[in-house]
Amino acid sequence: MKQQHSFAQEGGSLYLVATPIGNLEDMTWRAVRILKEADVIFAEDTRQTKKLCSHFDIHTPMNSYHEHNKQYKGEAILQALHEQKVVALVSDAGMPLVSDPGLEIVKQCVDLDIPVIPLPGANAVLPALAASGLAAQGFYFYGFLPRKKKDRLEELNRLSEVGAPLIFYEAPHRLKDMLKDMSSVWGDRQASLGRELTKRFEEFTRGRISELADYAASHHIKGECSLVVEAGSGDLVKKNDWWEEYSLQSHVHYYIKEGMTSKEAIKQAAVDRDIPKREVYAAYHEIQGE
Repeated sequence: MKQQHSFAQEGGSLYLVATPIGNLEDMTWRAVRILKEADVIFAEDTRQTKKLCSHFDIHTPMNSYHEHNKQYKGEAILQALHEQKVVALVSDAGMPLVSDPGLEIVKQCVDLDIPVIPLPGANAVLPALAASGLAAQGFYFYGFLPRKKKDRLEELNRLSEVGAPLIFYEAPHRLKDMLKDMSSVWGDRQASLGRELTKRFEEFTRGRISELADYAASHHIKGECSLVVEAGSGDLVKKNDWWEEYSLQSHVHYYIKEGMTSKEAIKQAAVDRDIPKREVYAAYHEIQGE
């Protein structure tokens, strides 16, 4: 067991600093002070953080720490901490580690008994939930679903049993496919789509998943999206309307175009239709029965 008393000792500490997700007025006074007092700031995107620092007259030296350099930049962070320096870690926006880099360095600091001090602040999760009209006693935050359809469907099947509102992040160009897959697996639950939260063009679109899917298909959506979906009953949808117009061969070819192997596509089509895999295999390869 390890116990941390964040302010009971002097020396190197790692501060996880939340930054605004759009509106700079959401920056806390404490966050500004820590960024000014830190010996160095490690940022996911230094260009974005330089704009933030310029706005708040912060002149602390800056370095980068992101998904592609986290191994050797993590070593630089640890070196600074061993030299008794105060390090501030920030992501592009919101709270570090919440669908952003930072987990590895935090684990290392915990193992080495280096204080890790979180500063609360802006994030998209709670505002999206609070404004959704779907808030409950608890919630389940997932973040970004897998990009590949096969992996995304597997995750949605797994998440069907979650008995609380679910919160997802998604890029606008993938939103339509995500909503389509949700509808096929979960049915037409209520949902709320928050876009450009805290920014000038903040927008909430509330309705059934199918309605949001139609909206995403007919509009050129911009900006980061936060989706809240009502809790499920644990029952999967047995009827998947999207493939009803497809032949067995077309159904398999659809998944192959999505990046699956023919073997994976045959298996998934069989699951969709709740029929034996050999039946799909025979149709795909045009094998005639006896």
